[in-house]
Amino acid sequence: MPFDGEWFVNWGGDSKRLNHHHGIKAQNFAFDFVMAEGDKTYKGDGTKNYDYFCFGRPILAPAAGEVVEAVDGIRDNKPKDTNDYFYPGNYILIKHAQDEFSFLAHLQKHTLTVKEGDIVEAGQKIGLCGNSGNSSEPHLHYHLQDSFIFARFDKAYQRQEIAKGIKVTFDNVLVNGIAKKSYSPVRGDRVKPL
Repeated sequence: MPFDGEWFVNWGGDSKRLNHHHGIKAQNFAFDFVMAEGDKTYKGDGTKNYDYFCFGRPILAPAAGEVVEAVDGIRDNKPKDTNDYFYPGNYILIKHAQDEFSFLAHLQKHTLTVKEGDIVEAGQKIGLCGNSGNSSEPHLHYHLQDSFIFARFDKAYQRQEIAKGIKVTFDNVLVNGIAKKSYSPVRGDRVKPL
């Protein structure tokens, strides 16, 4: 898993009802992870990023690989606002195999600990959870895709999705208090690496 501790699956699963990413080719099996206490993701009034339980928490490489893209320096949004100009915000793309890339987005500005060309090990800290990009509250967006290229524009300036999402299963994970060997989380799950 790309983090330590218990996180809540805000979006995840194989249907539009469970996962608002479903239907976007590269993100069909994407997750949005937050931390929650009861049914709240923040303390206080939730007007500052530091009110959110996951803001500033370490984000880890989910598997070994090479960092093929790393973007830092995108501002963190105020909660409830979004950056519609640069959707992923600060993000890291890790190549694990020929057709397998981890995409971790909305990281905190100036917290990436890796750069393009770095080799990472599973569990290595790569940045901190933030609220950059198309994000209305601090969270981690994570998905696997089969291509380095997410999308491109054709000659008529029409967006063409290139990457296809890959279903993610995590080994040795605690799901709602029950140990699972290989599991793909769904919306509403509380997950924690064992």
